[in-house]
Amino acid sequence: MIYEMRVYSCVPGGMPALLQRFETTTLRIWQRIGLRPAGFFTTLVGPSNHDLTYFLAWETLEERERLWTAFATDPEWVSARSAHQAEHGEVVANIASSFLTPTAFSTVR
Repeated sequence: MIYEMRVYSCVPGGMPALLQRFETTTLRIWQRIGLRPAGFFTTLVGPSNHDLTYFLAWETLEERERLWTAFATDPEWVSARSAHQAEHGEVVANIASSFLTPTAFSTVR
């Protein structure tokens, strides 16, 4: 299993709108497409409390490419994202992504 860690750094005040979009729209589309979220986190203590960090689980990088492309081009997602931006503006200033693989002694496989 490969885990993708994505960190969305929000513009000041953008976090509530981003969280709402995930809860009401993004997760439902991911479920339909087959993306597997492994956890969502906001920063309690750290360099920025404007960050949403989440993990996605992938069988392979090829699966990631195929499913992420399906999500990014999904008509429902494209429409929802556009409507969200029209209402709230851009809420994410930066996105960082890392691909992680569990160690032999990890409790997560």
